[in-house]
Amino acid sequence: MALVGAQTKPLVDEKSIVDDFVAPICHDFVQILYQDDDILLINKPSGLLSLSGKHPLNWDSVHYRLVQGQPGVTPAFAEAKLPHRLDFGTSGIMVVALNAASAKQLNKQFQAGGIQKRYLAILEGWLEQDQGAITAAIAKDKALFPRVKICQTTGKAAISEYQVLARLAQPCLSRVAFTPLTGRTHQLRIHSQFIGHAIVGCDLYSSATSQRLAERLLLHASDLYFEHPTLNTPMHGHCPCPF
Repeated sequence: MALVGAQTKPLVDEKSIVDDFVAPICHDFVQILYQDDDILLINKPSGLLSLSGKHPLNWDSVHYRLVQGQPGVTPAFAEAKLPHRLDFGTSGIMVVALNAASAKQLNKQFQAGGIQKRYLAILEGWLEQDQGAITAAIAKDKALFPRVKICQTTGKAAISEYQVLARLAQPCLSRVAFTPLTGRTHQLRIHSQFIGHAIVGCDLYSSATSQRLAERLLLHASDLYFEHPTLNTPMHGHCPCPF
């Protein structure tokens, strides 16, 4: 019988977790969609890390390419900073700060929830409702790192609004626009799996068949609404969806 208040040893030691993922080479370039003295809006390709990983082979990333430059494609931006990230498999728009002052101001906007993001995705199956909101709390899954899990007791609140744009046949798929109202890790991917319609091509949160329906994760950051960090004017960045 366990004693009340007795400490128990955790099932998984977080310090012992090793991320041995090595990213394959990404042959696509980071594209600049907009540039001024303070920010960039870029198109991140699928299959590229936002920041270089801890594993020495995972040096290539959006940040590395911005700081070092892409020969013949983009110059080096030595002071480039990323106030937000996109998952490895997600493509689409990101805002980049080109100086410390802009980075600080954009960080405040993200932390305050003042920046609106819109994503496009292809989900397995047909969603029953044309629009709705997924409200399921998300927590770290220490036993299955780097995955997260749905947990109403230990998780943090997470809300993803969605609208079905089209229902496709052979196979049955749904083209969906997502507006996340919170910014949890892997939020749209696990929320989609939670409602029984995994994002096609997702490796971590899939059904028995959804992952093999596409060669990449069919999730794209299409739009970003924010305030310019120095001009204080409304900004809307758009990145066309490749699928």
